[in-house]
Amino acid sequence: MGESEFVYVAYIATTPEKLWEALTDGDFTQRYWGGRRIQSDWNVGSPVRHVRSDGGIDWQGEVLQSQRPHLLSYTFHMQISDEHRDERPSRVTFELQSVGSVVKLTLTHNGFEAGSTTFETTFHGWPAIMSSLKSLLETGSPLPFKGLGFGPSGKQA
Repeated sequence: MGESEFVYVAYIATTPEKLWEALTDGDFTQRYWGGRRIQSDWNVGSPVRHVRSDGGIDWQGEVLQSQRPHLLSYTFHMQISDEHRDERPSRVTFELQSVGSVVKLTLTHNGFEAGSTTFETTFHGWPAIMSSLKSLLETGSPLPFKGLGFGPSGKQA
């Protein structure tokens, strides 16, 4: 069986610059990612962390590529359980491409181990998170995650 890979594509009525900020600014991520903040200076080789409101870390990694506002890639190592921590880090890549008056966002998450728990968690988490991001950018309101297993006490990516 080959390596698992998750790809998600969305078209968002925004600019590449605004979408880049939405993906990289901790204050903004907190609004659509269930209260969690992304933290990094976004220089290649720098750490990146996804921090809950209680200070705990959901996942961490290292910036691999940072070409504002078109390409962002980092390693992704979940910290939410021993099972997740025991896996090797995977890789997340965001590609932002202007298409007329919208931006095509392609999220690729790959590099998982066979039978990866992280793959199972993120496979379900990414569509909800990216849909919330799209909603926030286009309407000013993120999706209401309460009761869906997301948010400050949720365990999904």
